[in-house]
Amino acid sequence: MLLTDHEKYQIFAARNDAYSGQFYMGVKSTGIFCRPGCPARTPKPENCDFFDRADGALKAGYRPCKRCHPMNMPGEAGPLIKSLINLVESDPERKWSERDLAARGIDPSTARRQFKARFGMTFSAYVRGRNLARARKSIKGGDKVIDAQLSAGFDSPAGFRSAYAKTFGAPPKNKGADPLMIEWTDTPLGPMVLICDEDHLYLAEFTVRKNLQGQLAKLTKSLDRPVLPGRTPVTALAADQVKAYFDGRLTKFDLPLVTTGTTFQKDVWEALQRIPYGETRSYAQLAIDIGNEKAVRAVAGSNAKNGLAIIIPCHRVINKGGGLGGYAGGLDKKRWLLDHERSNAPQSL
Repeated sequence: MLLTDHEKYQIFAARNDAYSGQFYMGVKSTGIFCRPGCPARTPKPENCDFFDRADGALKAGYRPCKRCHPMNMPGEAGPLIKSLINLVESDPERKWSERDLAARGIDPSTARRQFKARFGMTFSAYVRGRNLARARKSIKGGDKVIDAQLSAGFDSPAGFRSAYAKTFGAPPKNKGADPLMIEWTDTPLGPMVLICDEDHLYLAEFTVRKNLQGQLAKLTKSLDRPVLPGRTPVTALAADQVKAYFDGRLTKFDLPLVTTGTTFQKDVWEALQRIPYGETRSYAQLAIDIGNEKAVRAVAGSNAKNGLAIIIPCHRVINKGGGLGGYAGGLDKKRWLLDHERSNAPQSL
């Protein structure tokens, strides 16, 4: 399962960024180290050292490449995005405009482009969503609609009511549906989307997952709840546990989950959570585990639809012959996760 140094070198030579963050290459002749996908010229094989972690390259005396920035996580939110989010959270009642950004030396078009790439929405749409979420909470807490409108940055009552009704399915005076909050957390394998409310985690997926948009649409439709940017205490708990998992400090998640699926699918997902950290099962073994040995194909289909990557560990299911099988997040990620768990599993396993 582990990649050889030759295979790693070929990945660098092909500038394949699908493996970015999964291993690193030190270049003896220059003293720098890079991540897969680096646009720099590929050195000769005899001049290369390979490391599983960036800190390993640093301890060996290599310095980070200035072209591929290997110390940053793949897809990590850049300084501009982080600073803008801090601005919004520090002054939530302010109606941030492009003029405000320009006054701070920020190019509005750059902010728009980076937010679109990171969140799938512009900076203005992000601010609007956060303000509507706060307005919903304010009205639910008993505040007057006009106060919620003004604190959300809407000058027009009609505009506020229209945006509110479009988002929550009911005008401000009615209860409407509580929103689900979407947040992004960084991992060595790229950003992960977390969708939570105040009590539960509903979805956790890598942003490169196939049909992620379809999953989001299915979730909002089945629960009849809008999704807005923001975080809750459950978001913070999930992000902390995800980080601990990737740091090798956590082998079993303890999160309040809500899954949306059929009874059969939920049986499969419960069986997945019984597979010990550092071990694997075949699709056939999983079918036997749920008491339906002939349902191998249905088990494989359910395996891919759980919507809670690494938390419901579908990556621990492989083909009967030992091959990786499939993985919606990409086989490179599945290989990395299995190697990561084997390396950090307790010795008893």
